Amino acid sequence: MYKSTFFVIFTLFMSFTALNMIKAETCTSIEKTHVIPTTSLVIFLEKVQEAALQSYGRKGFDPKLYVDMPLKHNLSITVEAFNKLPRSVNGSIPAHDLDVFLGKYLNGADEDLVYVEPVDYVAEPEGFLPKVKNSEVRAWALEVHSLWKNLSRKVSDKVLEKPEMYTLLPLKNPVIIPGSRFREVYYWDSYWVIRGLLASKMYETAKGIVTNLVSLIDQFGYVLNGARAYYSNRRQPPVLAAMIVEIYNRTGDLDLVRRSLPALLKEYHFWNSGIHKVTIQDAQGSNHSLSRYYAMWNKPRPESSTIDRETASKLPNICEKRQLYRELASAAESGWDFSSRWMRNESDLTTTSTSSILPVDLNAFLLKMEHDIAFLANVIGESSTVARFTEASQNRQKAMNRILWNTEMGQWLDYWLGNSNTSEDIYKWEDLHQNKKSFASNFVPLWTELLNSDNITAQKVVQSFKSSGLLQPAGIAVTFSNTGQQWDFPNGWPPLQHIIIEGLSRSGLEEARALAEDIAVRWIRTNYVAYKKTGAMHEKYDVTKCGAYGGGGEYVPQTGFGWANGVVLALLEEFGWPEDLKIDCY
Repeated sequence: MYKSTFFVIFTLFMSFTALNMIKAETCTSIEKTHVIPTTSLVIFLEKVQEAALQSYGRKGFDPKLYVDMPLKHNLSITVEAFNKLPRSVNGSIPAHDLDVFLGKYLNGADEDLVYVEPVDYVAEPEGFLPKVKNSEVRAWALEVHSLWKNLSRKVSDKVLEKPEMYTLLPLKNPVIIPGSRFREVYYWDSYWVIRGLLASKMYETAKGIVTNLVSLIDQFGYVLNGARAYYSNRRQPPVLAAMIVEIYNRTGDLDLVRRSLPALLKEYHFWNSGIHKVTIQDAQGSNHSLSRYYAMWNKPRPESSTIDRETASKLPNICEKRQLYRELASAAESGWDFSSRWMRNESDLTTTSTSSILPVDLNAFLLKMEHDIAFLANVIGESSTVARFTEASQNRQKAMNRILWNTEMGQWLDYWLGNSNTSEDIYKWEDLHQNKKSFASNFVPLWTELLNSDNITAQKVVQSFKSSGLLQPAGIAVTFSNTGQQWDFPNGWPPLQHIIIEGLSRSGLEEARALAEDIAVRWIRTNYVAYKKTGAMHEKYDVTKCGAYGGGGEYVPQTGFGWANGVVLALLEEFGWPEDLKIDCY
């Protein structure tokens, strides 16, 4: 009896071990692909970050600070000195010893960028916001305009001379940073920064930002999440073509279009090939291609390494941890880091499954990119490119309407895929895989002018938005789930406000234009009141109450703030502000 019991237990143990070995092997075979390694400097600074958390504790701790620090000496000397630091039994370094090390071997996180006054900044540009008639609003708008000076930086000459000592990438032109802890240029932020710069008549600064982003495509094949070495394995929503169209429409700069188009073609190929491209068969048996977010990384995000490790500590094995790390990085790639939108269980961040979703907004951005590339190719006479991208946009529009559109709801919906990570599979569409929750991202296709020739569908989408409940007293909420994550209720974010407002405004429907203006007034008002209370523009706002800034997520609320400034200026340029309209909260 004892022998048989032992045999059963032994057999179960061996089976379990074998199963885990198979899982580990499978995990390894998948995870060895689709990973872009980071630099030795980043890996070392992550160790410094972890040591700082152990030595200083959680209070006021910002992990990003440590991976932004430049070296004072070469890496090998610095690593040797770090390894010689005294450590307690639990491995922590005494705070005083770490202080001395940081002062001797690392520079401050803000020393790789230096202040530079924009070449095209003037205190009150000629023709600035002519539709703003209210003197109080106009005075505030000029203050927001003046913030471009505060946020203007250029890469230090030291970075250009010794780039291996820095995680900052050596961009040649001045940049506009978001502000606060975000000390470098970011990809999709830059679109709304540029919209604000154009309202401020700062065309040269806007062109310089685009030229920087094009240089990243030349180097990496895509625009990075941000201009740091640790962002090299993930991106952000592809809106560079849209930036160039906006600049061209203001300046007529054909040379910028000619110089940028090859990079746009390269970026487009990246998003529409390999692991990012998904083939899905609709209910009629026709195949379509759509795109997804998929970060080339399976370790903790370096700028949040200590946070990601703690999140993953709840998982039982390295395979699941690596998959979670990829999903978290992919959520960061989407710009929505983090949100219940990406989670199978909205109360559990470890269920984040970004790469298993065909997102409405990403495919809307790519549809707009196809339209924009066709437009830009046309202005420089590249007819074959025009034809190619006109066809591509028609195919994507059809795919979005077959796979993502939900007639009953009058919205485009995110589509959940199965568990496979291979790019060769053809998924079959099923209604139950559409996420039936209303997110602000469901209405991003409005921005592509997808509905300009279809008033019936446009009216349906407008009514769906009005009845969705997403519109709150101070703007549009991103979701209805109050999870404590920053891309969830009650937060509203500048880019989503602008996208939906502009999409409604351009739909051709009077009702939609009036709704757009109503949302714009709410958003401008809450920005104004918060500014007067705090003396700052904020990254995000609480849309349930006028004049309240947002919170939640893995870092404290940030001010500055690049895209908030840009959206306010763009909305004031488009809609103005009547002299007799009250700006304070009601």
